[in-house]
This record gives sequence, structure tokens and C-alpha cells, in this order.
Amino acid sequence: MGPSPVHSPPSQGNGRSYRFRFAVLCALGVVVAGCATPRLPHLPKQTPATWQHAPSESAALGPAPDLHGWWKAFDDAELDRLVEQALTDNLTVQQAALRIGAARSLDSHTYAAYLPQAGIRTFAEPAPDNSASYFQMGFDAKWEFGLFGRAKSHSRVTAGEVGIAESEAQAARVSVVAEVARAYVELRGAEQRLRLLEQMQQLAQDKVGLTQTRQRLRLASANDLARTQAEHVSAQAALYEPRLAVERCRQQLAVLLGRSQPGADLLAAGEPPRLGALRIASAPADLLRTRPEIHRAESEVLKAAGELGLAQADLYPRLGIGGSLTYASRVIGHTRLSDADGIVTIGPAIDIPLLDWGARHAVVEARDAALSASVLAYRQAVLDGIAEAEIALATLQQNSERAATLARGVEGLENSAAATATLSRLGLADGFDRTAASTALLQAKLDAAQAEQARSIAFIALYKSLGGAPLPASNAATEIGAAAGSATDTPAATPAFRNAHEGRR
Repeated sequence: MGPSPVHSPPSQGNGRSYRFRFAVLCALGVVVAGCATPRLPHLPKQTPATWQHAPSESAALGPAPDLHGWWKAFDDAELDRLVEQALTDNLTVQQAALRIGAARSLDSHTYAAYLPQAGIRTFAEPAPDNSASYFQMGFDAKWEFGLFGRAKSHSRVTAGEVGIAESEAQAARVSVVAEVARAYVELRGAEQRLRLLEQMQQLAQDKVGLTQTRQRLRLASANDLARTQAEHVSAQAALYEPRLAVERCRQQLAVLLGRSQPGADLLAAGEPPRLGALRIASAPADLLRTRPEIHRAESEVLKAAGELGLAQADLYPRLGIGGSLTYASRVIGHTRLSDADGIVTIGPAIDIPLLDWGARHAVVEARDAALSASVLAYRQAVLDGIAEAEIALATLQQNSERAATLARGVEGLENSAAATATLSRLGLADGFDRTAASTALLQAKLDAAQAEQARSIAFIALYKSLGGAPLPASNAATEIGAAAGSATDTPAATPAFRNAHEGRR
């Protein structure tokens, strides 16, 4: 029997084992310490409890319009049809929908960058001594683990891109709905002004005839005739503005509907839509889930946080596993190797940054500053939204009071015109009195119509500032959930931001 094998002393083996374990624990500690992803910053609400210029609750006020169907408060079937058609055919809305699809496609495959990757490559290469040429085919595989918060940060960036695309799409819907409603209200208002001005122009022409008759009877001078003729010319010139407004509004509606020119449905005249008594049911805090500009700022925060996490992850090694199967076959030449050989390699893939003169740390500082700036931009977006809504509420209130005052003036002039017509039938008033009363009444109706149009446009501007527009079908459940959770401390309404806060994808 040969000599027994020589064994290392137990103390040395235990020491090496302890050192190995210590090294492994240290490496795991570094990995665990580096895997932490930067926490998302808290976004404060900054919203008052109530609107400053909202009408007081009263039984005389009508129901509050639905935020996602507010234009139906006009009770105009043609307007409803145009809005629905614009949401389907508008080219800007369609572009935004495509951008959402592109962003979601990238976001849904974010995890793929941190799953095993495989590929095949072929190339020809000469031997080192130039004695032969080999054709090589390789099967390569690599799996990067996405440690140090890299995978989660990458997910935040793509989720932020999705949120930005969704907010832009919602902003497009809000804008399209508001512009369709505004153009329609202005179209019907211009048609009404044109009818009233045509009646005033006819009265001015009648007044010229009456003055000419009085001049023949030597009851009016040439100056009187010149003055009435000038009034007639002014009345004729006033017709051009509403005619131009009608054509402009028709063309605007055609573009919003994705058409090159107005169709027959836009050429038919109609009556202006009317608003009844209204009340506002939304609160300032609702802007956090309805106003797309705030959603965009929120998504920008999420994206900036992801970019900061990626910059921080770049400070640490990229860890993974790599392997390859390479098959080489001699094409020409002579060598001691066989004509065909294959080899398999596998092992850890480690990319360790060593010296970059502080460039990576500078990127971290820049990304951290960008994140802080995005939080401030979010706060600014909230303040801008509240201010815009408050201004719209005040404008609606003032225009409503003005419209009501002018409507009362029309009632008084209608009574005066009726009394003048009665006196004229009794021979107690001449044509000049009747014409003057009718002209005053038409002018009052014109002022009241313009005030009512201004009230309608202020109503449209209010719901545009509130972010009023239909949600896409895929977001309906999300919006309901966001409404239910609007009272939480975290005002993030977008699912991407909530998932990032909760550590879910």
C-alpha cells in the first residue's frame, strides 16, 4: 500500500473557509446595499378645500355637469354629435393614441433587458500565424441581473414615458372637445348676430326712405338725409364681421373633424345653444386626477427618478452570466489543428467602472437636480391649474351676471317697442318712432346675444381648465380608482406613479 495522502492541517483549511465565507458575505453586502432604488419624492397636494369663485349651493341652481360630458349641459344634439365625431376623427387625437401605443409597447418589454439574451453570429478569421483561415459560427448567451436598482429604475423611466404619452393624449381630447364646443357656440352666435344685423340694416334702409319722404315734404333737411344714409352704410358694413366669423368657424370645425372643407351638416344654420342655471360639483383637489398638465408633471417626476436611479446604478458593476458555443472550420491553409473544432465557454460577466475622472458622479448630480426641478414643476403645474380654474370661475360668474342684466333690458325694450307699435296703429306715432324703437330693441338683443355667447365660452374655458374630456375606454376603471383614492396623502393618480410607490409593476 502506498503512502497515505498528505492532508492540510485543519486550522489552515478552516481559515481559508472562513476567509471565503467572509468574502462572500462582503460581496453580498455590497450587492444588497447597492440594490436599493432611490425613493420617489412625495408630491404635496397644495390645493385649497373649495373654489373661491364657485357659486353658492342653492336650490335654484341646476345639476352639476358631468366632468366627462359637460358639453351636454347645452342640451344641443348637433353639438353632441360633433364632439363625438371629433373624438373619433380628429387627427391630433389619433396621433396621441398612436404615441400611447408606442410608449406602452416599450414599457411592456422593459423586463426583457434583464432576462437571458441569446444570439447567433458568424464571421471569418485568419489564424494568428496567417497559416490558415477559419470560418466561425457562435451561439452567444448573456444574462444581466439588473442589480443596484438598474432594472427598477429602467422600469420607472418607461412608465414615466407612458404617463407622459397618456397625459398628452388626454390633453388632446380636452383641447379638441373644448375647441369644438367653442367653435360651435361662436358659429351659432355669428349666425344669430348676422340675422339681427340684417334686420337692423333693413330698418336703416326704411329710415332712409322715410327721411327722403320727409325731405320732399320739406320736413327734413339734406343733412338729415345724409345722416340716415351714413347710418345705413354703417349697418351694411356691420354685416361683414359675422359673415366672416361664420366662414371661419365652419372651417375650424371642419379641421377639428378631420375634414378638408365643411360638410352639409355645418352649412345649415341653427340657433345658439343655451345654458341654464349651473353649479360646480368638483373641488380643487380633483384637478390632481383630471387635469392632464398635472398628470404630465407627475409622470416627469417618475421619469426623472428613474433616470437618477440609472445614473446611480452606473456607479456599480454590471453583473451577469455569459456563455458561448463557438464552432470553427478551416477554410484554407494548413495548421496542426483539426479541420473543425468547437469550444464552449461560460462564466460570470462583470463590467466594473474604475476611472472616469468623476464623469459618472457628475451625471448623478445632474439627474438629482433634474429630479428636484421636476418636483418643483409639478408644484407649479398644480398652482397653474388652480389659478386657471379660479379665473375661469370668476369669468363665468361675471358673464352670467352681465347676461342676466342685459336680458332684463331686452324685456323692457320689448314692452317699449310693443307700446310704440300700438301708438303707431292709433296714429299717435310715426314711422320714425317705430323704427327707432325697433332698432333699439334689436341692438339690445344683439348685446344680450353677445353676452350669452361670452357666458357660454367662459363655461367652456372652465371645464377645459378642469381637464374635462371623455377618458379612453382602457382608462375608465383607472379613473374610477383614482377618484376613490383622491383623499390619500399621496396625490399621484396615474397608475405608473402609484405602482412605483408601492413597488409593483
